[in-house]
Amino acid sequence: MRVLVVYAHPLEESFNAAVLQATLRGLKAAGHEVSLIDLNQDDFDPRLKAEERRNYHDHNLVPADIARYVDLLRTHDAMVYVFPTWCFGVPAILKGFFDRVFRPGVAFHIDGAVVTPLFKHIKKIAGVSTYGRARWMAIGMGDPPKKQITRYAKWFCGKGCKTEYLAHYHMNASTDQSRAKFLAKVEASMAKF
Repeated sequence: MRVLVVYAHPLEESFNAAVLQATLRGLKAAGHEVSLIDLNQDDFDPRLKAEERRNYHDHNLVPADIARYVDLLRTHDAMVYVFPTWCFGVPAILKGFFDRVFRPGVAFHIDGAVVTPLFKHIKKIAGVSTYGRARWMAIGMGDPPKKQITRYAKWFCGKGCKTEYLAHYHMNASTDQSRAKFLAKVEASMAKF
């Protein structure tokens, strides 16, 4: 399977960088062909600017700075998003990726009141995230990052698209043991992806 990994953390020394490496090791061990989008390394601009918004529904005007991402989305069978949860949401750079790249003519087609998903070739989506706060707090807030991946991103795919979500909650109170356990869980899960 061709798997596209989208990574959204700015620090190379972060725990999320270790999570990314565990994700990549697991996917490669399973024999998948893996491509990586590192939004921060790419210096991705998450802002949907005025001119781009004006032309948002023109399928022929995909901005040059997102054309590579569009091509990758169209040629991969699965997606894995690796990101921290900040303020009970995905990082702004990942939100901007959804805003700018999941656009009409790319992720969906609009015909009057009918909206049709266009990523029907994507068979599986996974999210791998860390949260500063405890799980009960994320649940109390509705766990928007989990919904962003398992509902929103999934909507653009075919009806048989499967989802998986792995989270290390309460990073503020994490231990070496809890982090090592999570990394092992991520790698094992991705090896079965």
